[in-house]
Amino acid sequence: MEVTDGPKRDLLEVSDLRKSYGPTIAVGGVSFSIRRGEVHALLGENGAGKSTLVKILSGVVPVDAGSMTLNGTSYQPASILDARAKGVSTAFQEHSLLTNLTVAENLALPTLKKGIARLVSRRGNDQAAEAILHEYDLAHFDPRTVVSALTLADRQRLEIVRALSKRPKLLILDEPTAVLASTDWLFALIRTEIARGTSVLYISHRLNEIRELCARGTVLRSGKSVATTELKDTDDAAIFEMMVGSRLASFTRERVVIDTAAEPRLHVNDLSAGMVRNVGFNVPAGSVVGLAGLDGQGQADLFHALFGLKPLQSGEIKIDGKAVRIKSPAHALRAGIEVSLLPEERKTQGIFPTLSVQKNMTLSALRSISSLGVVRGQRDAALARKVAAQVDLQERYVGFQIGELSGGNQQKALLGRVLMTGARTLLLFDPTRGVDVGTKQAIYKVIQEYARSGGAVLMYSSELSELVQLCDECLVIYGGRIVSRLEGEQIDEKAIIAAATGHREDVSVRAAA
Repeated sequence: MEVTDGPKRDLLEVSDLRKSYGPTIAVGGVSFSIRRGEVHALLGENGAGKSTLVKILSGVVPVDAGSMTLNGTSYQPASILDARAKGVSTAFQEHSLLTNLTVAENLALPTLKKGIARLVSRRGNDQAAEAILHEYDLAHFDPRTVVSALTLADRQRLEIVRALSKRPKLLILDEPTAVLASTDWLFALIRTEIARGTSVLYISHRLNEIRELCARGTVLRSGKSVATTELKDTDDAAIFEMMVGSRLASFTRERVVIDTAAEPRLHVNDLSAGMVRNVGFNVPAGSVVGLAGLDGQGQADLFHALFGLKPLQSGEIKIDGKAVRIKSPAHALRAGIEVSLLPEERKTQGIFPTLSVQKNMTLSALRSISSLGVVRGQRDAALARKVAAQVDLQERYVGFQIGELSGGNQQKALLGRVLMTGARTLLLFDPTRGVDVGTKQAIYKVIQEYARSGGAVLMYSSELSELVQLCDECLVIYGGRIVSRLEGEQIDEKAIIAAATGHREDVSVRAAA
């Protein structure tokens, strides 16, 4: 998608950019251009160099070599503020909002409005925020809400609006829909912006979104630009081959016919916690049960309650037929259950960024790698290498600080940590959010093998296609209640969407609740 009137002059030109961190080459030769009024896709695996490129364009890190021009003028931003002043604004994948400040304060930074005696004017900042929120269809946001109280999806919307409010010539959107239940709001804003002549660099692993928005895309592999391609002339398999150097192997999983007479591995009856009300379902051994729902319908409360992070108000949980009262994550592990929380915010809730991948992975298995309370290094390393192979994480990454890895490799490490517990039931919360198609395939394979070996999986996903692909049964949550239960061939995106938006409710589910 791009403005077609007038000459197609380039807004941004990037030539042979290079950036290294010691011996690690993050960007090793990237060249491309973005036209005025164009939505240009940036594609590549996790670790291909996309995040480093975004940081260079945004002024977060300096480039080692190469050149950039913006509007025909040399572009070398010294900071995020310098980039904004020159017309480049970014909505980051890992949010840059200050969660202890209000919506209004985040929109105003770095310069808060001041009143009498040069003191910060709360009223002035609130009024300015109200105008911005109204312009970008977020008038329902309260400017005085502290950002930490917002859902992850609303934080993403605020991150995007803050970038847009700077009136950029180039807007960079890094995985902007990873936590949004619908693209309608964002895509409407993008169409308005390009009509004004704004250019957009759009980074996403979701090729359906890329195709809807973008006419052209640049593919990165191993820190280098492979090609800039006309997307209408390039199919998905060819794009993947450019990204990884090989064709995409199709993933298929035969659905398991659930034996309702057998004792389920996990049984939940009439559970209420947080906004969840009277929820009941089973997760049998050898099966993958999916959970679908729009953002904020209670799915996080349900997973937190099952893992002891949120107290139960009522209801019953049974593991292998035995009633358990899960009071904490440690108690959940003793009961044979583990939630990866491959969490909504991986960097702040999942990893210890300054520790090695090895230490991050083996934290869940300290008893098996220690003697008399002392961790045995050889056991630690051997176990980490073994599990890294299971989750398709290259052995060379085991010694790296986990904060240095791409998001996809961090996700693999977190999944490895979960597997190390030896848990018989896994709770996976959006395990493939923000990872590339190759990493998704690796995670799907791990889930399949785990279920095939007799494990039970309860998985929430914001991507309906993977629920259709992976699940033997799919539950749909709406307003804190399970409103639909789909099995076998009933599991399709239209049926899930109908239930998730309140337009379909199974009588049997309602009666059981």
